[in-house]
Amino acid sequence: MTRQPEVSAPRTAGPSSIRPARRASGVGLLGPAFVAAIAYVDPGNVAANLTAGAEYGYLLLWVLVVANVMAMLVQYLSAKVGLVTGQSLPELLGGRMRTWPRRLYWLQAELVAAATDVAEVIGGALALYLLFGVPLPLGGLIVGLVSMLLLTIQSRRGQRSFEFVVIGLLAIITIGFLAGLLFSPLDGQGMLEGLVPRFQGTQTVLLAASMLGATVMPHAVYLHSALARDRHGAAHTPSGLRRLLTVTRWDVGLSLIVAGGVNIAMLLLAAASLRGVEGTDTIEGAHAAITDALGPTIGVVFALGLLASGLASTSVGCYAGATIMSGLLKVRIPMVARRAITLIPALIILAMGVDPTWALVMSQVLLSLGLPFALIPLARLTENKTLMGVFRNGTVLRVITWVVILLIVVLNLLLIWLIATGQA
Repeated sequence: MTRQPEVSAPRTAGPSSIRPARRASGVGLLGPAFVAAIAYVDPGNVAANLTAGAEYGYLLLWVLVVANVMAMLVQYLSAKVGLVTGQSLPELLGGRMRTWPRRLYWLQAELVAAATDVAEVIGGALALYLLFGVPLPLGGLIVGLVSMLLLTIQSRRGQRSFEFVVIGLLAIITIGFLAGLLFSPLDGQGMLEGLVPRFQGTQTVLLAASMLGATVMPHAVYLHSALARDRHGAAHTPSGLRRLLTVTRWDVGLSLIVAGGVNIAMLLLAAASLRGVEGTDTIEGAHAAITDALGPTIGVVFALGLLASGLASTSVGCYAGATIMSGLLKVRIPMVARRAITLIPALIILAMGVDPTWALVMSQVLLSLGLPFALIPLARLTENKTLMGVFRNGTVLRVITWVVILLIVVLNLLLIWLIATGQA
């Protein structure tokens, strides 16, 4: 990576460049983080969390709690860099790299976005199969077409309308995955023990990496910087920026409390109601077991939550891919056209008859491997005094950020070693 001339410090432009429309109440400024949070409750989360809970009970509950705290920090920093600099993370990186490093960096980011898209389309197709018996390839095509309609809302009606639609889908997801928990026999002692960090064999390391990749999402890190910038504008006074950063902390906190609660609920549901039940290592088997244990109504609500998850997350994932491409390659493709292109790999996997739950879990492992490429540049940029000015990360925040990144990198290296030696 070759440094280009630094971007100027946070702008203190005159009143004409400040967006007066954003003098709304704090609640009216919420929203960008809820769009990014959809990435944290996609079908890959469902597969990873249900598998972890069904096979190992409450053992890996701590992974979700730690990962969600990490996600809050990461998403805040992403939004912060977009608000302070007026540029998305991909734009900042694209302007500071030579041609070939930039293209290679784009390639790995695009592969991460593609893995995300595969997981989301497969999850939506599974939901249609569970609800209506729709064949998986046809279900994947339907999910792709509906996601095109959702992206059309963003293109024609603007980001705020898209946010309202996504938040509505997030509400359905939350109800879908929390409903079963109300009727599950939870073990309080088991939950407390599950908060103690530990593993139980190599398979739990693989699952932990999958859960981490499904919780802290690289494409959401790239996207959130653009979402915050596009919603709130690119030029603010220092006092205006402080207000926006305060609102952003609330935005991130509230959205990820919801998303984290949904993830934890999935693992608890599996640990309480699916532990030891045969066939629960797949989403189809888990759905059948949930239906048998808690009734058909809960089974339908669960499948509806999965469908909403697939539809919302694949739309957001496509949005993220477009942000990555435009920032790193300076190439803009209409999002509907991009949606059509990125749908192809998922449809091929579904047509080949690959076990969809396995494909979902492995896609999350790939996401986990892509995390350092997003997090290390984010940490370096947000601690850059020339770039961030008075809004650079303080000493405590810098230390915490690098500790988080170190933990993620160590887990990923361990995962690579287990896979290379055939132990995972």
